[in-house]
Amino acid sequence: MEMPKVKNGIQSKMIKTDRLEMHVLFSGKLEDNAVIFLHGNFSAALYWQDLMLSLPEGFTGIAPDLRGYGWTEDKLTDATRGLKDWSEDILALMDVLNIEKAHFVGWSLGAAPIYRMLIDQPEKIKSITFVAPVSPYGFGGTKGEEGIPVYEDFAGCGGGLVNPDFVRRIQEGDRSAEDPNSPRNIINTFYYVSPFRADDEEDLLTASLQEKIGNDKYPGDSVPSTNWPFVGPGKWGPINGGSGKYMIEDVPKLIEVQPKAPILWIRGDKDQVVSDMSIFDIPTLGKLGFVPGYPGEDVCPPQPMVAQTRAVFEKYQENGGSYKEVVIENTAHSPHIEKLEEFNQNFHKFLIEFK
Repeated sequence: MEMPKVKNGIQSKMIKTDRLEMHVLFSGKLEDNAVIFLHGNFSAALYWQDLMLSLPEGFTGIAPDLRGYGWTEDKLTDATRGLKDWSEDILALMDVLNIEKAHFVGWSLGAAPIYRMLIDQPEKIKSITFVAPVSPYGFGGTKGEEGIPVYEDFAGCGGGLVNPDFVRRIQEGDRSAEDPNSPRNIINTFYYVSPFRADDEEDLLTASLQEKIGNDKYPGDSVPSTNWPFVGPGKWGPINGGSGKYMIEDVPKLIEVQPKAPILWIRGDKDQVVSDMSIFDIPTLGKLGFVPGYPGEDVCPPQPMVAQTRAVFEKYQENGGSYKEVVIENTAHSPHIEKLEEFNQNFHKFLIEFK
């Protein structure tokens, strides 16, 4: 497989751990304070390059392609473990690189393995910056700020609800711009606020299209349900692993964990991916009339993802932790790309404070 094109100042390496061979980007000197960047779904480490290159002096950037994405070895994700496969991959990478403790940055679904690492090995974490993070209760299947399951079987979330046309286009390597479901248009419509376009759009699209496709990969498998929309999460793949079914039980542990790393939460005010009315959440689509048979908000309301995250972070703070929420105006799901300078005003101050 041809390795990705990277920017000046970034190194691209294959690193073998005792779990898998990972493609990892590096910036700065490895002996400096490590900042480990974890991307989300339909992305890869390349999306972090500008943020890595702009790190303050004394910090080194490390951005792996997570299992199932980018140029990392293709191995399956056991969804029944949540995204613990991802968190254990990162801990194995830290061992190989002789990193005892690091700052972590998690974007979107990339927040989930950090939640898990915080529970399993909190002593490894100096600070956490969450960028438009998935709710601690997972993506889909819960309601209310308390993350109450909508149904016992968690119908309404997981791999069975991903748009099959979008999946097909990824598998075919579609680089067109004619159809709303083309990968290029999904990125430009939902990652950014128009008319913003990334200067390295072609390279980022190439990186996203490396996502591994299959019923046991992306989007993953599913199970039938008697509850609307009549499908629930299966047992394989990151979308199932990041669903409410497999993440919900970790929330009390997250709130109670000691020691508690400080949290900076940065999000865009125009985010349609992770929001209280996410356009990728099936109840939202049902409410808007795009999915037939919607039983109504009394039964199946849109997941209040931002409100859930805030409620959990408030409890985290009440139990001895700290968090700060920053909302960047006129940005969508990728404030670290759209408004790098404004993002860094908050991010750099936070890193230096907890260096």
